[in-house]
Amino acid sequence: MMANFLEWMNKTPLSMFVIFSLTLGLAPFTPPHIVEKLQMLFRGELVKPLDWFDLFFHAFPWSLLLMKLFLTWQQKNL
Repeated sequence: MMANFLEWMNKTPLSMFVIFSLTLGLAPFTPPHIVEKLQMLFRGELVKPLDWFDLFFHAFPWSLLLMKLFLTWQQKNL
């Protein structure tokens, strides 16, 4: 399963992850929802299950982008 995921990450262009992060990761845009949820997390106000789901939902594209950047960097340094 991990091999399939890594193969998918390698085949998907970086631009798709950037677009995914800038749209879903930042929506709604004023202010970015991910920023609000991270502020709530650091203040200890992230208590409702919906808030946790929302944080995961908006952080997921950024996580994929970071993984893609890491894998790209790793392949160039081999």
